[in-house]
Amino acid sequence: MNRFVSLLFLVFLSAFFQSGILAQVPTVPKLIWKVNRLDIGTVLEEQGLQTAEFEFTHTQDSLFFIQDVWLECGCTTVEYTKDTLSVGESGKIKVSFDPTSAAGFFSKLIVVKGNLSGVQDSLYLEGISIPYPSDVRRAYPEIKGPLGFRLKKINMGDVFDNEPKIKYVEFFNLGDDLLDKGAFRAETPPYIQISQVQQFVRPQERGLLMIRYDSKLKNDLGFFEDNIPVKWEGVAGSTVELEIIADLFEYFAPISKAELNEVPQLFIAQKQIDLREISSKTVVRRSVTVTNQGRSLLEIRKIQGNCECLQIEAPKTSLAPGESMELTLILDPIGRKGIDQRNIYIFSNDPVNPVQLIVMKSRIE
Repeated sequence: MNRFVSLLFLVFLSAFFQSGILAQVPTVPKLIWKVNRLDIGTVLEEQGLQTAEFEFTHTQDSLFFIQDVWLECGCTTVEYTKDTLSVGESGKIKVSFDPTSAAGFFSKLIVVKGNLSGVQDSLYLEGISIPYPSDVRRAYPEIKGPLGFRLKKINMGDVFDNEPKIKYVEFFNLGDDLLDKGAFRAETPPYIQISQVQQFVRPQERGLLMIRYDSKLKNDLGFFEDNIPVKWEGVAGSTVELEIIADLFEYFAPISKAELNEVPQLFIAQKQIDLREISSKTVVRRSVTVTNQGRSLLEIRKIQGNCECLQIEAPKTSLAPGESMELTLILDPIGRKGIDQRNIYIFSNDPVNPVQLIVMKSRIE
């Protein structure tokens, strides 16, 4: 009896391990898509239908064909490969989007159903659609030469040094001349590139400028503003200056929970400093203690204030584990009056809190 039970147990155990091994074998998708999410960028309403293509490869031994494609709304139409595909062969899904159907960010779902079991893949077409304005002067109040812009400055937002950031900026051609992409010129620093998107922008039409900001080439941190002259050769009075602002940050990859105690950790003893009432004729000094509470060397990459009236003195640029230092903050309020707030940003290699803020408040009499 015991022998029978042991044999039965061994059979069960063998079956269990075999099922476990099979469960660990990853399933190969029947279709491999080059991408399943496409961003077509900024689209102007008057540009008409926008098309994008999704490409796939069939990976199974069985013959494959697309049975149907389901669309989220009537704003998209689709064409797709009708042929029957063998293993290794490729196909395409061509999606057309009508930008008059959306305003702002859009994400349209496309579901592809195949003849093989389990083939029901989801694709996404994304972008930003900008409707044509009913009042041009009101929509583009910032006039620079023959161009109208929505805002005075172009804000790139947060830009990290692991990859360049791209932004599309619309403008309205208020002039009488054709703006040719080939004639566009921009005097940019190495870390900024500007190009015209459309080949031609006719008078009383809208165009797009593509701005590419590479923070790694800038090799700095904090807030920056660049004034970039652009023009179209052969077009009189077309020289304008673009004001581009950006906040530059160092990128840190996510860390595991086990690594939290091993990385540098910046601790600021006092993040809020209230000077209360001060005289505009008196220079004020305060000190703040910063400590490395981690187990690795802390490097202070940069300390930046938001005013030339503020000076920051740091005796060191690195702190060993457990080490502290005093930051000296010097505020010269001459010429200022009323409620005042100064921000001090500390950039470090603390991967959890790489940028920390000290706020200094006062009422200047």
